[in-house]
Amino acid sequence: MGAASGSYTTIAGRVRTELEIERSRFICVLERVDDEGAARRVVASVRAAEPKARHHCTAFVIGARGELARSSDDGEPSGTAGQPMLEALRGEGLSDVAAVVSRYFGGVLLGTGGLVRAYTASVQESARAATRLGRSLRTTLEVHVDYERGPSLEAELRRIGHVPLRIEYGTGMRIDLGVPPSETEGFAGRIAELTGGAARVSVAATGYVDDPA
Repeated sequence: MGAASGSYTTIAGRVRTELEIERSRFICVLERVDDEGAARRVVASVRAAEPKARHHCTAFVIGARGELARSSDDGEPSGTAGQPMLEALRGEGLSDVAAVVSRYFGGVLLGTGGLVRAYTASVQESARAATRLGRSLRTTLEVHVDYERGPSLEAELRRIGHVPLRIEYGTGMRIDLGVPPSETEGFAGRIAELTGGAARVSVAATGYVDDPA
């Protein structure tokens, strides 16, 4: 993860893949989550969707530095499922992701090494099938501008690579922009130049936001 540089990678949405190994089926679901509660809801939803699976092994990593991480073997031999799944997520450079692997036993014992390889491969396959999404540390600026200057300001911002996070229309336009925290003051000055001082700029918050598609 690139947290040291103010960025990290997650996934854009839910992914489901399936592997068959020695007649056992390993169904992996990856889903983007923001907190532990959301991760546990993903686990519950997969359990409900796959009620006949023998095991529902889980792992999740949350935070820009992956600071919150949990895993469960759910009845598989200790260390053969949840931890390998967790390491697979980390190895793929992902955070804010929950993984659930549901195993339908096929009658062939895989052994400790075989289980580790199977659960690792299951998560890796889903991770590589996922659409990845960067997240970067940004300060959100709220730019309030009239309709006379708003459209041209929006066009110029897009031209120089600053895609608005959100645009609202009311008595005027509100354009929300995400800029690196170190550039906040200079960028506010740039907005003033582009609008002849007519725009009002306020700092909303600093946090991680999705990178523009």
